[in-house]
Formats: sequence, structure tokens, C-alpha cells
Amino acid sequence: MMLPFVHMVKYVLYQKQVRMTTLTHRARRTEIGKNTEKKVESEEDTSQDKSPETEDTGDSKDIRLTLMEEVLLLGLKDKEGYTSFWNDCISSGLRGGILIELAMRGRIYLEPLTMRKKRLLDRKVLLRSDSPTGDVLLDETLKHIKATEPTETVQTWIELLTGETWNPFKLQYQLRNVRERIAKNLVEKGILTTEKQNFLLFDMTTHPVTNTTEKQRLLKKLQDSVLERWVNDPQRMDKRTLALLVLAHSSDVLENVFSSLTDDKYDMAMNRAKDLVELDPEVEGTKHSATEMIWAVLAAFNKS
Repeated sequence: MMLPFVHMVKYVLYQKQVRMTTLTHRARRTEIGKNTEKKVESEEDTSQDKSPETEDTGDSKDIRLTLMEEVLLLGLKDKEGYTSFWNDCISSGLRGGILIELAMRGRIYLEPLTMRKKRLLDRKVLLRSDSPTGDVLLDETLKHIKATEPTETVQTWIELLTGETWNPFKLQYQLRNVRERIAKNLVEKGILTTEKQNFLLFDMTTHPVTNTTEKQRLLKKLQDSVLERWVNDPQRMDKRTLALLVLAHSSDVLENVFSSLTDDKYDMAMNRAKDLVELDPEVEGTKHSATEMIWAVLAAFNKS
């Protein structure tokens, strides 16, 4: 009678051990599943953070320049240290550069498309982050965008920042002395210097180029983008290079970029750049991985 009882006890203990082992395995599988889900979510968050609209894809060179600084550098006469007196486009071009720079740094974006697809020029500029950029002009613009209600479009913001508005209550949004402030940034970065020149009736502060190497690097980058490295597809171009070509065209300094080329290369470069800026912003802006703010700024300049 004792032997069956012993077997029964062993059998009960064995069943308990099996159940405990099964529960342990289930718990481990559940924990692994949760960790896997967390890992997937983490990877999704990381991929979202690296979206084209939020990623800052600036040049990783020794001297880091903003789009506005590059546009002004392209427009400056090297020895004289000032832009052409006949250029009345560069002011608005610099403001457009500010908006693109803020978008590339993940601070602002265009309102998302809805079922009723709005044109780029009808979509409002929205704030993504108000964290400081370290650049006075960018942070001043960011402060204006944050404080403005209702929100405004890209074209309206370019007009407000340049002071070209008929609304007297919005004149406070004008960015003043933009060229001089950008030039001072370039002086601090060792690219320009500051001089005084007399123009018969008045004295003017000028900023001749001292670091010609940096300017030549910039010129070569743009020249190569439409010659040796021409891809004939804006979606495959470096985003900052594309933005700079658009801004250089809108600021009427694109001819300065190609003036050192031979006649045949000059014609080829100008024709390709012209083809680029004559693309339909509404079509290009909706393509995969397109930086909408670049095309919205181009659309604004095409309309003005």
C-alpha cells in the first residue's frame, strides 16, 4: 500500500514542477515580447526624428554657415565688400533662407495636408519647437512665429519679415539690419572683415572677403551640383544645396556663382539651374522625402 502512495506523491510534485516551468516560460516569453515591442517603438521614434523636415543636414566642414550667410557671401563683391546697389531681391531672399533654415533645424513646418489638399502658398507655418538655435536672427523669427495668432503662410511671413506689409499693426515683425547682422556673423567666423568707405556724400561700412578659400569652396559646391554632379532630379540632390540654388536664384545672385566658368559650362549651368527653379513647386513638394519649405519658398517668390 505504501508504494502506490509514494508514486502518487512523486506524480503530484512532478505536475507542480511542470506547471511552474510552463509559467516561467510564459513569463519569459511575455517579457521578451514586451522588450521587443519597446525596441520596435524606439526604432520607430528614432526613424521619425530623422525625417527630412526635422533633420539638420548642414555641411560638416570646419566653418559652419547658415543658408542666409551663404546667400550673402555669394552676393558680396569680394574686394568692395557690399552687394550690388541694383539688387532689390536679396532682402526677401535672405528672409526666405531664414524660413528654410528653421524648417531644416526642425523648428517649424507647414501644416499637414488634409482631404482638401491646399496649395503650398495656402498652408500655414506651424511651430514644431521653440528651443533656441544659437543664431540671433533665427531665434528672433522663431519668437515672432510663436507669438503670432492666427498663423500665417510662407509668403506672408516673407513679407512681414522684410517689412513689406500694409498692416501697421504687424510692422513689429520686420527684421531690421539683416545684412549687417549676417555680415557681422561672417566677420566673427573669419570670412569677412570690416572697413569704412567714403561714397562722396556718406560713409558706408563694408565687409570685404578675407577668407577666399571658404567662398571658393561654396562656389565650387554649387557649380559641381549642376555640372559634374548633376543628377537631374531634385529629390536626389543634397537638400541644403537644393535650397541654396533656389535662394541664390530668388536673391538674384545665381549669375555670380557661375561667372567664373567658361562660356559653354556657364550656359549649361544656367540652363540646368533654370530648369530646376522652373519646376512646379506644387508637384515637387508632394514627392516622397521632399523638403516642403524649400518648394513653398520658391512658390512664394514665383508669385511675387
